[in-house]
Amino acid sequence: MNVVVLGQGIWGQTLARLVQRNGHRAIALSCREPLPPQPADVLISAVAVAGVPTAIERLRDWPTAIPLITATKGLDARTEKTPAQLWHGAFPDRPLAVLSGPNLATEINQGLPAAAVVASRDRSLAEQGQTLLASRQFRVYTNDDPLGVELGGTLKNAIALAVGVCDGLGLGSNARAALVTRGMAEMVRIAVEFGARPETLWGLAGLGDLLATCTSPLSRNYQVGQRLAQGLSLPAALATVAGTAEGVNTVAVLQRWGQNRGISLPICECTQRLLRGDIQPQQAVAELMERELKPEQLPH
Repeated sequence: MNVVVLGQGIWGQTLARLVQRNGHRAIALSCREPLPPQPADVLISAVAVAGVPTAIERLRDWPTAIPLITATKGLDARTEKTPAQLWHGAFPDRPLAVLSGPNLATEINQGLPAAAVVASRDRSLAEQGQTLLASRQFRVYTNDDPLGVELGGTLKNAIALAVGVCDGLGLGSNARAALVTRGMAEMVRIAVEFGARPETLWGLAGLGDLLATCTSPLSRNYQVGQRLAQGLSLPAALATVAGTAEGVNTVAVLQRWGQNRGISLPICECTQRLLRGDIQPQQAVAELMERELKPEQLPH
């Protein structure tokens, strides 16, 4: 098969290599490069969420019968939509799937084992994506809740920022475990409000991705949180990280989204205030610890 990957960052190049290892032809292109003269059999979008509108415009003239797998983790700042929702809005007839999971590209490129999920309402498309990418080192599952899979990969970035701050302050394993667990509850609460199935968030694309992103120094969002705890400003922290830390934009969107709907998102709200420079890391921790005492409520 001929596969075009939109996005020439480390994730786009990694996906192109996974496809090539299975004997297919794949090329990773930036949104500024000319598209091949002949349309591909499958498209994979691995651009940052800010680049999705540009990628959409580049594909206006390509047949809508060509399926697209979106591997972007983020929320559009203007519309509060997921990448798949942006793609569907532009091309309602294009077959669409979502790829997500605990996938640190550096480890995958080293040949270390990893797993992911391809989700689509169209079972045959999910299975096609599964076959296209799966290998002995990269195990791929299918799922029929693309919104839940996409949100799992998106929302964990917001929590990873907070956990990076926690570890940067040296607050210990107990604090990290509590923050990850309450962060997971916040993720499920948001996903359900968006319309996803809660059980999807307990799988690879939710809990799995959360654990990887909140425990690895390879995570860009985790790194940014650590740098903030060390006293760097947000621009300075971002300058130390290669690639896009999608959690910064995601937290801003979620804070506004929750406020407009009257939904309590204490971790996202505190993290956004920290990113804006309204509070210091130690104050953010104090505010979370001093919230009103209440029963533990677990989403289900």
